[in-house]
Amino acid sequence: MPAPSRFHLAVAFEGCGWHPAAWREPGARASEILSARYWVELVRQADAARLDFATIEDGLFLQSSRGRPDGRNDQVRGRLDAVLIAARVAPVTGHIGLVPSVTVTHTEPFHISKAIATLDFVSHGRAGVRVQVSGRSHEADHFGRRQFPDGLYRSRDQAEARAVFDDLFEEAADYVEVLRRLWDSWEDDAEIRDAATGRFIDRDKLHYIDFEGRFFSVKGPSITPRPPQGQPLVAALAHSTVPYRFAARHCDLVYVTPRDGPDAGTITAEIAAEASAWGRPAESVRVLADLVVFIDAGRAEAARRKARLDERDGQELRSDAAVFAGTAAELAELMSDWSSSGLSGFRLRPGAIPHDLDAITDDLVPLLQRTGRFRPDESATLRDRLGLPRPVNRYARL
Repeated sequence: MPAPSRFHLAVAFEGCGWHPAAWREPGARASEILSARYWVELVRQADAARLDFATIEDGLFLQSSRGRPDGRNDQVRGRLDAVLIAARVAPVTGHIGLVPSVTVTHTEPFHISKAIATLDFVSHGRAGVRVQVSGRSHEADHFGRRQFPDGLYRSRDQAEARAVFDDLFEEAADYVEVLRRLWDSWEDDAEIRDAATGRFIDRDKLHYIDFEGRFFSVKGPSITPRPPQGQPLVAALAHSTVPYRFAARHCDLVYVTPRDGPDAGTITAEIAAEASAWGRPAESVRVLADLVVFIDAGRAEAARRKARLDERDGQELRSDAAVFAGTAAELAELMSDWSSSGLSGFRLRPGAIPHDLDAITDDLVPLLQRTGRFRPDESATLRDRLGLPRPVNRYARL
């Protein structure tokens, strides 16, 4: 009998959980979400369960169920910077990858390249970054450098909206290219550190990147040496063809939101085709399906708990990802079915913390281990853990 296929497993952290009313649950630690201790304890729990990596959500707006100001005061508002959270938890964790989110539309690639390279150093090779775009006018107003039409996200079928989103992803592609060039701008052996001769670096092994594009003009080199992984992993969340194309061409990880197994197969095939058309082997991109999860001892119990949260929020949970409510065994079965559609693994969004995070680490992970679906990997770096090679430095003389 053939061994079951294995898949990668990640957890996505967002406040007190992905349900807007999760902060009102017994055991929720809403008063602590702006503390370092809260995030350290969450990520260390995932680390102890040997999950492959954890993602930390971020954005340029106060959280909202609709992604835009809504005037509500009964949902979590306010967040810490995801990259800084990751840097704080890195030294007190030993295994788990750390992939914070960054909005690239309003940040400079030089700054982010330095921040993520630093995260890779302090985590000893466990860093990644999720790049996300923003066409929201109220976010642009924070910076005052550019403007977007109001209601852009509600009019995606219009030609103007499509043109704006195409531009945003073209800019994101240039952004990632600048990140990768800056990470390569120091050769691996550029640091000599020879006190006897007084040579700290070999200046010939630092390189100008001289990037000139439509959106950026960056000379370089970086002021941070090449990271332990060579290049930390770049991730994106994608829901449709334009972001699929972006992820297939420029990213190492892509989170997708299929509704079922056949939909997952369609999505993974599209991403593989886009990667191949760009000249990348399909296996160079890891595709993980997102699931919002409510896990209890029985399906009815999980459904009742979710319904109680929906009632408190005044509406049924709406999510870009499929919402699961059931037992750990039922979730494991669903994941096994979906994994045959070409997925590399899953990124689970706990509906409520601590309840659903506990269920993932204490119930689901041991079950997946027993059935051979998930095997903790002790590889030192996140790239090694996901089976992605360390990139050769583009500027090194062969």
